[in-house]
Amino acid sequence: MSTSSKHQPGDSRIAENKKALFNYAIEERYEAGMVLQGWEVKALREGKVQLTDGYVVIRDGELFLIGCQINPLRTTSTHVSAESARTKKLLLHKAQIDRLVGKVEQRGFALVPLNLHWKGGRVKCEIALGKGKGEHDKRNTIKDREGKREVERAMKDRQR
Repeated sequence: MSTSSKHQPGDSRIAENKKALFNYAIEERYEAGMVLQGWEVKALREGKVQLTDGYVVIRDGELFLIGCQINPLRTTSTHVSAESARTKKLLLHKAQIDRLVGKVEQRGFALVPLNLHWKGGRVKCEIALGKGKGEHDKRNTIKDREGKREVERAMKDRQR
């Protein structure tokens, strides 16, 4: 098999929610399937998605992704009414959903989408159970990131 036809794991990313890692301390991650319409899958292949404002809610023992914008392509069929901010159902095992319900209701956790990616020809949404960071935690995250950048710069200059 040639190296060009191999599927690279990094190539399967569709969209990423970088804000979630900044605003939440991530405890657990889950991979959920998504119920999508045909025009949405085509738009995802073209990368017409925004995940930063999305969040996950639990209604009647089911998970739903709200606020994920999938912008329709111009070539979408005329008989299909494309709604870009449609609520999308997420698919998980019942035991996993029950576990999430308990943690979200009792301990003050939030469910946030981290990324959308392809797996076996299907779209998956990685969701996380996270606690909201306080303002001081966010400042610490920024300080750590800046410190790492300075160390990398110093190491780069030293190698020259």
